[in-house]
Amino acid sequence: MTATRRQFVASASAALAGMTAKGERPLAGSFVNDAFAAGHRIRDRAPISPAPREVRIPMVIVGGGIAGLSAAWRLQKRGFRDFVLLEMNDQAGGNARSGENDVSRYPWAAHYVPVPGPQALYVRELFEELGVLRDGVWNERVLCFSPQERLFLYGKWQEGIEPAIGLSRKDREQFQRLEDLFAASRSSGGFSIPMELGLGRGPRDLDTLSFADWLRQHRIDSPLVLWYMNYCCRDDYGALAADTSAWAGVHYFGSRAPEEKGPLTWPEGNGWITRQLLQRVGSFVRTGQLVRRIQRQGARYLVLTDSVRYVTDAVIYAAPTFLAPYLIEGFGRLEKFEYSPWLTANLTVDRPPRGAGTLERAWDNVVAHSPTLGYVDATHQTLRSQVDRTVWTFYWALAEGSPAANRALLLQKDWRYWSEAILRDLERVHPDIRGCVSRIDIMRMGHAMARPVVGSIFDPRRRNLARRQGRLLFANSDVSGFSIFEEAQFRGVQAAETILHRL
Repeated sequence: MTATRRQFVASASAALAGMTAKGERPLAGSFVNDAFAAGHRIRDRAPISPAPREVRIPMVIVGGGIAGLSAAWRLQKRGFRDFVLLEMNDQAGGNARSGENDVSRYPWAAHYVPVPGPQALYVRELFEELGVLRDGVWNERVLCFSPQERLFLYGKWQEGIEPAIGLSRKDREQFQRLEDLFAASRSSGGFSIPMELGLGRGPRDLDTLSFADWLRQHRIDSPLVLWYMNYCCRDDYGALAADTSAWAGVHYFGSRAPEEKGPLTWPEGNGWITRQLLQRVGSFVRTGQLVRRIQRQGARYLVLTDSVRYVTDAVIYAAPTFLAPYLIEGFGRLEKFEYSPWLTANLTVDRPPRGAGTLERAWDNVVAHSPTLGYVDATHQTLRSQVDRTVWTFYWALAEGSPAANRALLLQKDWRYWSEAILRDLERVHPDIRGCVSRIDIMRMGHAMARPVVGSIFDPRRRNLARRQGRLLFANSDVSGFSIFEEAQFRGVQAAETILHRL
């Protein structure tokens, strides 16, 4: 059974005291990319001083994640260059940011893109432009090398993340029953990526119950099967099955081909895509620009920052939608927009740990029944025959308990606490990990991913924002109800196309 949040916090606290007493190898590191102070200025509606400069421009994009960068990419491709993109952080990319040290580049959040199916036209168009897809053939260099994934279960590693060793007859029967159900959902055409393309055929009633309830309805009660379903929800949504809409749970499995190549990945994860987009649209991007207010002024909009007052004909709002009530004049409350707090860390690993079991090291490494999501190896795609030093990107979706309480915990506990919690988790499979790691840098994200709670996918307010009405358009992936690359790109490109038509 997965440890509760309280149990894990208690065990990590005890371990922290032990670490001090033992005098372990000194460990360097810090919190990085902390943006909560700026976010809290928006939340607290801090007073705005008159901006010293005014700029008149036809269009402003608010938010420099994949949605905003994709909107900029589309505008630039269409020959429209009279716009600016405003990004709060010092680095654009949102959940597709990356870092680099003397060992490797590495991701800070999103680390892959599943091979896009035929409906993901914009993704395929972008990858053709970037040389990832040519004449219908994917570049083998960016398809994830084997072994791709491994799971630590029953004291040893197995290849693949879906449990495959030590299964009882009940486990096998329930996995097969689920596969049959997901195959039927896949063939219905109601679950697609982008999700907007399948909504007219999808069963909306699934959004009225949780994924956990849906599993119970289909007599799924194997602890191992339920662990895997919860893992998948935590991985894509930062939530447990009990807190996930059944529609979103089925979409996870029913929207993609069962035997697809890939995924597509790079040492820096989706940060590679961000770098390519910035090479094309970086001249339009203004980082360190915290938008404080968006309001109507006659037929135009005012977009206010502390340093510039933008007067514009149209706005593509690509920032997280939960900020809209604090930024957009007269926007009103949002009921079904919830977000999952995450912690990611990059560990500099100076020598390979002994580990447990003998399976060859893999790209994605998951430990069954851990409260974390495991780690990916940044140097997995290298062509070098021997790799001693590497970087592991560690993922932890704080899914148990309320998001608000977990956001508070993220800020309350210091770097030392979270570093110890990470090492304790890794010691389950790498007993000598403390002697291998020299640095741990940690990024805290209080609202990392949209959480598709029950009733959120077909929430009337969300569906209204997706219709792209007027000249203030919403483009963040959370308009889809969940945060994946394809949805962010689709929303950004669609918003750009719509605004170009109206202007």
